[in-house]
Amino acid sequence: MRILMISLSILALIGCVHAQAVTPIAQDNFAIEDVGDGIYVHHGIHQDIDEGYHGDICNVSFIVGSLGVAVIDTGGSIKVGNQLRAAIKRVTNKPILYIINTHVHPDHIYGNAAFLADKAEFIGHEKLAIAMELRREQYAKINAKLLGENAKGSELIKPTIAVKTTLEVDLGARKLTITAHPAAHTNTDVSAMDSKSNTLFTGDLLFIERAPVLEGDIKGLIAELEKLKNSAAKQVVPGHGPVTKNWKRAIENEQRYLNAMLNDIRVSIKKGESMESTMNTAAASEKNKWALFEIANRRNVNVIYPALEWE
Repeated sequence: MRILMISLSILALIGCVHAQAVTPIAQDNFAIEDVGDGIYVHHGIHQDIDEGYHGDICNVSFIVGSLGVAVIDTGGSIKVGNQLRAAIKRVTNKPILYIINTHVHPDHIYGNAAFLADKAEFIGHEKLAIAMELRREQYAKINAKLLGENAKGSELIKPTIAVKTTLEVDLGARKLTITAHPAAHTNTDVSAMDSKSNTLFTGDLLFIERAPVLEGDIKGLIAELEKLKNSAAKQVVPGHGPVTKNWKRAIENEQRYLNAMLNDIRVSIKKGESMESTMNTAAASEKNKWALFEIANRRNVNVIYPALEWE
């Protein structure tokens, strides 16, 4: 295990049930929930990127320690990042020490620039920097098209610390263990575990309520979810959806969907059915169990079908 212990002594972050009674804190239409033990979560709305996307569709969180704050994801624009930073400043005057990006998708990373003035360390998977660079032009065009004026200033900020296996950071009276995962939702996934509250932040390895999506490896994602079941977590913050204590059920729900998708596509390929036809049938048994199912499911088939043809 790679350990990063940073001493900051000179400076005095599912069909499921919410972790506990939460306290909403709202200003400027940017609500955060106090889910206990110094952990705060802002929930983006369940909205597809092609349907009025405004950059605020995923969960962004922060954890407050005695030395400072860690941020888990920053939203899809500098506007969201600024709103998150303002929310942090309303809760604590402690310094923002770390920005952790759970993966490369634009709804999770484009608020990073709002935290440059904090001189924070940016932490991500060892493959995140190159993934950002490869997508820079494409993402900039998408942001400009969908966000308009709100896209300005939403630059890609690469990690200053790369995680190859695991990394531990000290916030003061609590440590975060950040784990890099093999290809699953993407090839840049990390999760983070808070030692004080036993809260696990999964990024988009886990979706609750909203249909799971992936661009990585479906078999890898199923396997990583199985590993997460061994976690000592008391509550989980998913990439999308409510905080939950019933997190094993949430994982099983996602695995059920993914296994249905995997099995149905394999059957379609064996029968010689086209990918377009399979988009209408794969995981159909899950249709009424997830928000945004139609859009997400068709995209998933588009990713998974070609890969499974070569099994």
